[in-house]
Amino acid sequence: MANIETPLTEAFYYIMLALRKPNYGYGITQEVSDLTGGRVQLGAGTLYGALQTLEKRKWIEIYSEDKSSRKKKEYIITDLGREAFEKERQRLEELVNNGKLMEEK
Repeated sequence: MANIETPLTEAFYYIMLALRKPNYGYGITQEVSDLTGGRVQLGAGTLYGALQTLEKRKWIEIYSEDKSSRKKKEYIITDLGREAFEKERQRLEELVNNGKLMEEK
């Protein structure tokens, strides 16, 4: 399992953000696209590879699975995932704040 202090890739960050409520693959890609104004478009390989990695880290889990519909799965962020996400949010906030300090000098 990865350390929760590990910086997240942009894809991981947005996927975890999209999983604050149960969501499935297509819904995740749509929400990420909406959140970023279309700047981030997750391809199927990126999305499903990231979901597997996040699940192995126990940062997300399967919320429900429809076995009759091509094994459609909904995922949700776990408490450990929320902790890792919050650490990353704080790290990014520090980066932005320090960048603003440099502008003031």
